[in-house]
Amino acid sequence: MEEEVVVRGEGVWKIYGSGETAVPALQGLDIQIRRGEMVAFMGPSGCGKTTFLNCFSGLDDITRGTVTLEGTNIHAMTDNEKSRYRAKRTGFVFQSYNLLPVLSAVENVEMPLLVAGVTGRESRQKATAILTDLGLGDRLHHRPSELSGGQQQRVSLARALVSRPAIVWADEPTGNLDEEGSKAVTALLRRLNRDYQQTIVVVTHDPEVAAACDRTVHMRDGKVQP
Repeated sequence: MEEEVVVRGEGVWKIYGSGETAVPALQGLDIQIRRGEMVAFMGPSGCGKTTFLNCFSGLDDITRGTVTLEGTNIHAMTDNEKSRYRAKRTGFVFQSYNLLPVLSAVENVEMPLLVAGVTGRESRQKATAILTDLGLGDRLHHRPSELSGGQQQRVSLARALVSRPAIVWADEPTGNLDEEGSKAVTALLRRLNRDYQQTIVVVTHDPEVAAACDRTVHMRDGKVQP
């Protein structure tokens, strides 16, 4: 049976401004990502990689075209519907980790579950389990400032995965890490993709990250390169 297409974009444009000042950031993207794939998006700065991630995940609106996630047109949703969908079915990993500094590792990870209405006890159990799986069982109650960059990114990964989302969107997940940390996080992404059959979309400039993925999509000037 053909693998399910979990992300589909058809003729997707994103234009900033209007008239003579209009800047096309995405130009007619046609993209398919199948469930369980780990796909890298690469290209020079300003090529549209992050705009692609923001538009295809529903964080930003598109100018025209359609983006469907698990068969649902995300840009036909209301803002509240988009927020609920993202909370339940997507995870995000960012270069800057985006952890709340006043919360411990386990508190950061359980937040998406609490927002989605999961009970406190179940949220804590799930957050503890995934942090332990990622090698941070002895760092549950450490705040971000007490963790290395690689450890903070693992907490960020745990937070993205704790609700077992359909898609994890990762924007330069190794960008703030040294070589050793970058290799560790790249290997972890690959393991999570295989162990959990987790669909992962990675925006990266790092060829080693791209090499770990199932395939690489190259972008330039808001277009996918053949």
